[in-house]
Amino acid sequence: MTLMSPRPRGQVDPGLLSRALESAGRLANDATDVITATAGRDAVLDTPESPFDWVTDTDHTLERHTRRVLTAEFPGIPVISSTFGAEAGSRYRWVVDPLDGTANYAAGIPWCAYSLALVDADGPVVGVVADPFRGRIYAAARSRGARVNGVRIALRDRTSVAGAIVCTELVSGGPWPGLAGFIERAGAATARVRVLGSSALAVAQVALGHAAAAVLHGCREHEVAAAVALASESGAVVLDRSGRDAVRLPADGLLVAAPGVAEQALGWWRGG
Repeated sequence: MTLMSPRPRGQVDPGLLSRALESAGRLANDATDVITATAGRDAVLDTPESPFDWVTDTDHTLERHTRRVLTAEFPGIPVISSTFGAEAGSRYRWVVDPLDGTANYAAGIPWCAYSLALVDADGPVVGVVADPFRGRIYAAARSRGARVNGVRIALRDRTSVAGAIVCTELVSGGPWPGLAGFIERAGAATARVRVLGSSALAVAQVALGHAAAAVLHGCREHEVAAAVALASESGAVVLDRSGRDAVRLPADGLLVAAPGVAEQALGWWRGG
């Protein structure tokens, strides 16, 4: 198969980039404080029939705070989340997932994230992910690179998946079609698949060089937009199932990978 070359992204006003990064960074630090102080303590079941359908005060608190700050600082740019849809006619939109990995958070497992991105028609413009329990803020802006706690990072490419970690996530709490075969194909190549419970952090592991690839068979924009910005700016490739550039965030899933192993990981996902 042939991987498609990335499409060029539109230019963004440098002043907007700087202001967006600064605001998103402040909000990510606020989220870190709240999440680490409350994990495992404020979660209740939204519906008794589903033991993993959690709703938490932290979700609501962080979403309200994010919306209040961004509405004041960026009037006219809508703030989108799982509960608030898009508004027509705006060039930009903020997308936020105040707590990605809610089941982990509710159980007190230290693997969850706050995710915030500014997005336009070409995909993420700015993305910031808070990794609260490791004390890290991952931030990226279009054509400005990616940083961890202010220190610039760049992905070292791979030529082999041998011994590598590959991340994926479940869909609606269960396996996605073809997951068992994906795991088998990765295992045959001596890679190991991990399901850790946060889409944003799964993608971030590729950007950081900890994982060779991440496959999200189904994902929502607010869950992954910020992490995709980080991965793209670090040097990872972002593809849909056809091998096309997917930084515009298709709804039917994406692959994020080190360039040298992207084609192989894509083959596992596609079943070949």
